[in-house]
Amino acid sequence: MKLLKSLNLRGWLLVGTAVCGIVLAGAVAIVGSSARAGAALEERKLPMKFGWVACETNCRGWVSAVGIITADTPKDFDDFARGRQLGGATVVLDSSGGSVNDAITLGRRFRNLGLLTTVGITQQRGGQGARPTVASEAYCESMCVFLLLAGKKRFVPEAAHVRVHQIWMGDRADDAKAASYSAQDLMIVERDIGRLAKYTFDMGGAGDLLSLALNVPPWEDLHQLDAAELKLTNLVTTDLVADVLPRVDITAPALAELAPKTQARFGGEQVEPAKSTKTAEAAVPTGSAVTAPAAPSQK
Repeated sequence: MKLLKSLNLRGWLLVGTAVCGIVLAGAVAIVGSSARAGAALEERKLPMKFGWVACETNCRGWVSAVGIITADTPKDFDDFARGRQLGGATVVLDSSGGSVNDAITLGRRFRNLGLLTTVGITQQRGGQGARPTVASEAYCESMCVFLLLAGKKRFVPEAAHVRVHQIWMGDRADDAKAASYSAQDLMIVERDIGRLAKYTFDMGGAGDLLSLALNVPPWEDLHQLDAAELKLTNLVTTDLVADVLPRVDITAPALAELAPKTQARFGGEQVEPAKSTKTAEAAVPTGSAVTAPAAPSQK
């Protein structure tokens, strides 16, 4: 009888140990996923950085573009592209937008190089021979949407979030209804909407894209484009990931934490890394009085 009780006790101890191990493993997995999500979110709040992701045979590699478009971004891309054979390569975007005029400049660079575009987060796997992958649950918001449009071919994964909003004066976007505006402010906004419209049509986009974006004021949530709207606006030109990323695994991890509301801005000012606003702003340069119309920027 004592032996039986001892065996039962040992059995329950083994079961309890196994359960604890499973719970701890699950907790570690959750913490790891949360940490990756948090790190990706922090990168998206910083000025855009470009990186080349090398791949194996039959996989050319791609350009990772993560962060906010600032006045320095076109030059940063030119520095990155110098000495590289980027013609026809794919750019994987994860961005909450940024400078309107600088995004237009960068988008034209993309098109001149014949680049392809998609939305995603590059993930480097450990281990010898492990191939990099692209996590599809990423965000392309505000002016990032117009960078996406610059691709000669454009693919948006089902799990990706492509969101639009009006452009607005960035220094007043947080309380747009209560702010006051001058005639010059209105001139800046209208001028840059005109520039954006020309760019949209030059890139082969539809007027529906501008219509959807300009109908969402800065005090409302960003509008996420559904599959039908992605086609209506001509943002998507292919349903096949292999057309932009041949022989690359596309994954959709749980990264629900990556959903900040950002806003497009006018102006060439530096965006504060820690600030996350909605998606459509128009901001004038900071640190000095405005004496001439400012270039737009989105965040």
